[in-house]
Amino acid sequence: MLMALLTSLVALAIDAMLPALDTIGADLNSQSSQQTYLIISIFFAGMALGQLFFGPFADARGRRLTILVGLIIFLLGTLICFMATSMEMLLAGRVVQAFGVSGPRIATMALIRDLYVGDKMARVMSFITVIFILMPMIAPLIGQIVMKVAGWRHIFSVFAIVCVISGIWFFARQGETLPRAKRLKFNWHQFFRSVLWLIKHPVVMGASVGMGTIFGAFLAYLSGSQTIFQSIYNTGELFPLLFATLAFAIGAASLFNGLMVVKLGMVKLVSYALVLTLLFSLVLVIEAFVFAGKPPLLLFVSTMFIGFFFIGILFGNLNSLAMQPVGHIAGVGAAFIGSFTSLLSVPIAVFINQYLSTSITPIALGFLGFGLLTYLSVRYAIKALRKEAHQA
Repeated sequence: MLMALLTSLVALAIDAMLPALDTIGADLNSQSSQQTYLIISIFFAGMALGQLFFGPFADARGRRLTILVGLIIFLLGTLICFMATSMEMLLAGRVVQAFGVSGPRIATMALIRDLYVGDKMARVMSFITVIFILMPMIAPLIGQIVMKVAGWRHIFSVFAIVCVISGIWFFARQGETLPRAKRLKFNWHQFFRSVLWLIKHPVVMGASVGMGTIFGAFLAYLSGSQTIFQSIYNTGELFPLLFATLAFAIGAASLFNGLMVVKLGMVKLVSYALVLTLLFSLVLVIEAFVFAGKPPLLLFVSTMFIGFFFIGILFGNLNSLAMQPVGHIAGVGAAFIGSFTSLLSVPIAVFINQYLSTSITPIALGFLGFGLLTYLSVRYAIKALRKEAHQA
């Protein structure tokens, strides 16, 4: 529960903003809908930078200090966003927020990796994700209620409150999992050696590329979800409910994964999910073309729900697959994997979103095209993993 609350800061800081995007864009004189989408997508770019810093920091200074520093920076970014008088100032605040929240995200991942590995880590992560996924389900509703009652700026007040509560809980209940004897003093030479080792490792890179490409397609949906449901489908205040329904599919997948990963194994589940994700993407593309870019709402949501279930299984396992070989450098490994996947996914999302206007076709084609890249890269990682196991 504690780890889920800390990691849920990321989901809260992203999804609670979704109902307010148009209002914020109008109030701060956004130049275009694409600039407004950056309120979501630039957050992941900030996280990529933050993870590069906090990964080595977590290995050198421990998990607890990493979380403390990250939460303080997150609060600073939240204050900047609250006081923003322009889109540029708001986007700068979002980058600072994202940089800060990377500390808790990296430290909790490394903390869990300190205690678990392989299928057991995947199982723990899946159950954390079940709790974590409740935030994307309720965050848009929270954002919509706060925006109506007190204005969009006070969405950031909610972020600050959750940040303080989770910080107090963590320092009251969770001990340090990285003893001083096991800490790695940071130096640039060792850092670049570790990064070079990660880049050369086929399992790490195959799983990371796969995670980045499928998340890029998902991020395009996420940042454009208000356009999809409120502009294309004119669902009005039903947007949080529809968003929550699709978020529930990922939560259900995580619960299923947590129950099945120890029985079937991470590799087998990923293999099935890869094929089924491609099948979902193909069906969505066919629907988009048959219905001229706007399938009936029920058909669209039903297809996305099924597809997100398969994608949720990938989310629950690909990070564990990438982290499996990096136990000796868990902090740097988590930082590199998180940064690489974010830096890969953000341009993909921006590329897809520039075509999103009156049709869901760009989203469908994005899932199909980048889903295929995910399939190829993860199959490469699985092949390399089996080769290593055979040699061992």
